[in-house]
Order: sequence, then C-alpha cells, then structure tokens
Amino acid sequence: MSENALAFDPSTFSGRARLFPLPNLVMFPHVLQPLHVFEPRYRALLEDALVDDRLIAMAVLAPGWEKHYEGRPRLRPFACLGRVVTHQQVEGDKYNILLAGLRRVRIVSELPPDKPFREATVEIIDDFYPVTTAADRPRLQRELLESFRKFLPNVPEVHKHLEELLHAEVSLGMLTDLAGYTMQLPIEDKETLLGEPDVDRRCVKLLQLIDMLPGKPIAPAKGLKWPPDFSVN
Repeated sequence: MSENALAFDPSTFSGRARLFPLPNLVMFPHVLQPLHVFEPRYRALLEDALVDDRLIAMAVLAPGWEKHYEGRPRLRPFACLGRVVTHQQVEGDKYNILLAGLRRVRIVSELPPDKPFREATVEIIDDFYPVTTAADRPRLQRELLESFRKFLPNVPEVHKHLEELLHAEVSLGMLTDLAGYTMQLPIEDKETLLGEPDVDRRCVKLLQLIDMLPGKPIAPAKGLKWPPDFSVN
C-alpha cells in the first residue's frame, strides 16, 4: 500500500462520515478491503465519495439487523474510516473498489436521513502507547508475531507479503490490526479490538483470543487469496 493511500490529516476531516454498514465484516486501519458495491444506496454513497474526499466509514450492523436491513438497523459503536484507492465500474452500474483502512472512529450520532445512504458524526480514535507499559512492548510484539506466523496457512504468497511488511518494521499497533483483521475471530471480538485505543491492551486481548480458539483461526489455505476476494454489500 502506498504512503499516499494512507495519508490522512485529521485537521482537515469534517467529522462527518458516510456509513457503509455490513453484518459480517470488521475492517481495521492498515488493511486493504475489496468490496463489490451493487445496492442502489451504496452506489450512491460511493459516487458521492468519489467526487469528494473518497472517504467511507465501514460500520458493523448490530444483532437483529435482519428485520430492518432495508431501513436503518442499529450499528455497533466503532467503525473504520477508509479511503477508496481504486474503483472499477462493472456490469453497467455496479462497482468493484479497494478501500484502504485509515483510522478507528467512534460513531457519535447519526445524521438525518436526507440522502439515500446513512451518515454520522464520528470521532477519530488515535492509537495510544502508554509510557507505563513501554518496557513490556517488545515482548508483546514478539509474542504476537510468533502467534501470527504460526497460524498463517502454508501459502508462499501469504508469507511473502507478511515478511515484506515485517521488514518495514511495522508498529505494534499496525501488527495488531493486521492480525486482528486476518484471524477468524467472532465479530464481537473484532469490534472490541477495533474499539481499543490502548495498543498494549489491544495486543494482550488479541493474544488471549488467539489462545482460546481451537484449531487454526485463519482461513484454510485452499482458495485463500491475499488480499481476499471482494465482499458484497
């Protein structure tokens, strides 16, 4: 991912975000998420973003969304603000896009429904590295890296991408986001990780979640792609 794709100046952000809510996807900063956009309201959302700041907040539908999907079902409190880095119109009026995760956000309040898609006022959540736990941070990073490598499927392309990332000396915050996004964890747990600004606590929680999972908490090697296939709205 290029530096330009992740460049973000909070001082220029209005605090108003277009919401793209899905029931089964928690996006994180530092990752690329392919999306297939076909519903009219989300096509309108994308087209609005493309002529403006290209920003979309990937939100998560709360339990019970099935009864109200066509309306405005309740949302989980945290989302990931992302930028559309590529888009391609397909089949006439549908789109394939690639979204780069930028920042965690907390949904403060939804705005009146005056557009086909949902919007909200959001608050940016910055990563926080406590001084009091700094001495323990290298150990946490080693433990998470070992767990991440151990559970990766035996696919050369996946390991190649991981090694490239690690040679770039990624921060613990980025590593927790990459692992949290990749691991097959329950949506509730991923949302908890997304909403945790304290990087050390986030790492400890992630290590605990990985230890509790039976088997391999990453998709099996058969058919695995990096990045993954397009998700549908």
